[in-house]
Amino acid sequence: MLKRYLLSENKVVETEDQQGQILVFINPDEAERKHLLDDYKLDEHTLNSALDPDELARLEFEPEHVAIIFKRPKNYSSKDQFLFKVASVGVFLFKDRVIVLLSEDVPIFTGKLFQKVTSLQDLCLRMIGRTIYHYLEHLKVINMITDSLEQKINTSMENKYLLNLFTLEKSLVYYLSAINSNSMLIEKIKNNSVKLVLTKENMELLDDITIENNQCNKQSEIYSNILASLMDARASIVGNNLNLLMKTLNIITIGIMVPTFVVSAFSMNVALPFNNNHPVVFWLILVLAAISVVVFIMFWKRKSGHAFLRH
Repeated sequence: MLKRYLLSENKVVETEDQQGQILVFINPDEAERKHLLDDYKLDEHTLNSALDPDELARLEFEPEHVAIIFKRPKNYSSKDQFLFKVASVGVFLFKDRVIVLLSEDVPIFTGKLFQKVTSLQDLCLRMIGRTIYHYLEHLKVINMITDSLEQKINTSMENKYLLNLFTLEKSLVYYLSAINSNSMLIEKIKNNSVKLVLTKENMELLDDITIENNQCNKQSEIYSNILASLMDARASIVGNNLNLLMKTLNIITIGIMVPTFVVSAFSMNVALPFNNNHPVVFWLILVLAAISVVVFIMFWKRKSGHAFLRH
């Protein structure tokens, strides 16, 4: 699918005009790929890399254009089961146009960064900057989900929430790798600013992007380290909760067995006291059963320090 945009009054505006300066190809089909390869002379390997989620961010200079590949977070959906994934974006900068390759249809020209776009080079830098804010938004969501799962783990006796935390930890590893890859790309853009014809304003924006990316990288690293370091403790909490449940069930089982034994003893078909069917025998047996329960509770309280009453 192809969408066309143009720069109008320093803003990116969608248009149907065939002369649009910005072409966005979303998961291009075979015909669109052939058009990109034949008419715009894109390298086939670079084109495939731009749609490969496992590709590293990089900068390449071709005879007629500059190829930029950077990493962005994919939009999260419930079917991902707490796994936050990354995707690649390909940006091909020509003298008079920009071609953007996306694997899925997502808004890429939104936010404050695109309220004043002065050139095509400026547009490419702002796309990278918007990606950093996208990472920061996802990190906030991951942190909120982590806090919610931690509260559930405190009372949980199953591994479901623990497995969700493992998935979030895996997501942070993907994010760290992608953000570090973008860091190297930003550094390479800065080193090739002359070739890219970046203005003073572009360099100031690039400095801001560098700072934001470093902060994003540090934040994701902190979240990842905290999640990894506390994972063993959370696994122990789940095991401890299960042990407490089994302990409580054992106490209840023993508590039931004691009066059951008393009643069963007087139900045996042998010569026993009170076999004369005295009218108070039934109540006497119930009293003995109740006394046995009280004795058991007193014994357990003394033995376990009121553990039975607490749990």
